[in-house]
Amino acid sequence: MIKRTLEELKSYNAPGHFGMTAMRIHGKEETGAEKFWMGLSTFLPGGGAEYAYEDNPLEKVYYVLEGEMTVTDKAGTKYVVHQNESISFLPNEGRYLVNESNRPASMLVIINYPQ
Repeated sequence: MIKRTLEELKSYNAPGHFGMTAMRIHGKEETGAEKFWMGLSTFLPGGGAEYAYEDNPLEKVYYVLEGEMTVTDKAGTKYVVHQNESISFLPNEGRYLVNESNRPASMLVIINYPQ
C-alpha cells in the first residue's frame, strides 16, 4: 500500500500540452503500478492539449475535479465535461482538449500502460 500526498508530487512536461501543469500521482516510477498510471492535470483558462491522433493504442479516462474541460473528437463534436463528470477514450481514439472557461480546471488522468 502506498499513500501519496499533493505535496509529494512533482510536475513534468507533458508533450503537446499548453497552459497547464501535469503531475504524476501513481505509476511505475512513483508507486510501482504496472497496469496504469494516474496524474493530476491543472489547466489555466485557454490551456489544453493539441489534437492527439488516432495512433495512440492506450485507453484513457479523464475525470474533472474542478471547473470544466471541452473535448473535441476527430469529427468536430464537442463534449463539455463538468466537475464530477468523466469522459473515456478507447485505444486509437483522437481528441483535442481545451479549457474554454475563465476559471482554472483540474482533472485526474488515468491511462493504461502498453502491454
